[in-house]
Amino acid sequence: MEMAEEDNSGEEYPNEIHDYLSAFEKSLGSVDDMLKTMMSVSRSELLEKLDPLEQAKLDLVSAYTLNSMFWVYLATQGINPKEHPVKQELERIRTYMNRVKEITDKKMASKLDKGAAARFVRNALWEPKPENNPKVKASAKAKKRKTN
Repeated sequence: MEMAEEDNSGEEYPNEIHDYLSAFEKSLGSVDDMLKTMMSVSRSELLEKLDPLEQAKLDLVSAYTLNSMFWVYLATQGINPKEHPVKQELERIRTYMNRVKEITDKKMASKLDKGAAARFVRNALWEPKPENNPKVKASAKAKKRKTN
């Protein structure tokens, strides 16, 4: 899939899309490299190293990637992927990706220490009575002496 080979084949295309085709070819090379990396490690070996949430993320990304590639394949064959069942499959996978994201966000959210919050509010709102607190009593007596 070298661009130089296609340039020499005599088939012409508008110059405006050359950059897009080059970027597409580069992206395909990146996907190919990633797939080779993923395929070099057995699935069971890979899953052993991941916790269940990470396993779910891996499965969802894999499914989404394959369906997206199939979407592109359909488009290259002149089939409208928006009218193909692959669209519903991508939407279903996206729904599960959002659910996993919500779980991850909940896990990362800060936890509220209810006891500490209650003490903080109680202490912020509570004011001691002068007769119960010796320091407040002494301060109140000093104020009375100054006014007398």
